[in-house]
Amino acid sequence: MNALETPLTRLLGCRWPIVQTAMGWVADARLVAATCNAGGFGFLAAATMSTEELARQIDAVRGATREGFGVNFHMFQPNAREVVALILRHRDRVRAVSYGRGPDAATIRRFKDAGVLCMPTVGAVKHAVKAVQLGADLVTVQGAEGGGHTGAVPTTLLLPQVLDAVRVPVVAAGGFYDGRGLAAALAFGAAGVAMGTRFLLTQESPVPRATLQRYLEVSDPARIRASKAVDGLPQRMIDNPLLVRLERGGRLHRLLVALGSAWRWRAHTGMSLAQMMRTFFAALAEGDSAIHTLMAANAPMLIRRAMVDGRPDEGVLPAGQVAALIQDLPAVAELVARIVREAEQRLAALAANPQASTNPLLKVVP
Repeated sequence: MNALETPLTRLLGCRWPIVQTAMGWVADARLVAATCNAGGFGFLAAATMSTEELARQIDAVRGATREGFGVNFHMFQPNAREVVALILRHRDRVRAVSYGRGPDAATIRRFKDAGVLCMPTVGAVKHAVKAVQLGADLVTVQGAEGGGHTGAVPTTLLLPQVLDAVRVPVVAAGGFYDGRGLAAALAFGAAGVAMGTRFLLTQESPVPRATLQRYLEVSDPARIRASKAVDGLPQRMIDNPLLVRLERGGRLHRLLVALGSAWRWRAHTGMSLAQMMRTFFAALAEGDSAIHTLMAANAPMLIRRAMVDGRPDEGVLPAGQVAALIQDLPAVAELVARIVREAEQRLAALAANPQASTNPLLKVVP
């Protein structure tokens, strides 16, 4: 049996159990198509796209690969209904959706009835259980090492907890960047790994070189830390001058920055003032504080400054701690082939160990 054939590959129809996550402003059609053509599974980042841009990106992926792919979105983006409709229209090729603050059970049922798999990302056991209750087909579990919004529990503790709590395939995220990590995740019982930072640092990444260089220069994992200064929620980022200013500026300064970001986000998305207010009150109804709601637009707009405009000191740099261990910018095909080769070598070494047949801790369960 091929140890790299797992429930993930069988469900998503990809060759290798390697998922490229939907990083806002980064996971575009070129990166997604390259991942899928290399045998992995890529997600488009629709949460930062207008409906028209998403339609163009989906068409671009369809034209660049014959493989299935995924789309990521969240229900609080102003065009959520249009995004759902667009995904369903392309259900012949969109194999899965991913989300954080996800759709309700009725919307999930629409996806499932259309044959589109639901694969939310969670950072806590209770969220994994709830996601499965709502109908998730797979669950991606991100530990504290992961980039962007993250929790406090490391992957090595969170992953086994979730594996014991749910009965759907679990994908491990947070701290993975090579074949050793993939082999370790499979040994835990995961169905594969999901990586963001590693795919961000590839030749097909749309991120400007000035920003990529900042990622490559980081060598100390301690410089990639979680902060609440951007939008009130823990978000792991690389230390830079803007982050320091936000942290030192106090609540009033952060609110002024947030108001400017919210206005620019409204212009980017085409959201009317009425839509903006409805989104604001919907977030409040979900339990967000008013301050956190106002700050919610900070993350996408400040990330855009670095990831699209190429001004790493004027924006924020979401990153998993593995960025401190990455020193190259390979092509996606080269990266995936390397990870597969390393994982197969590690799994073969475990299988060849004479203790593996008697010690359950050394057994690899595909």
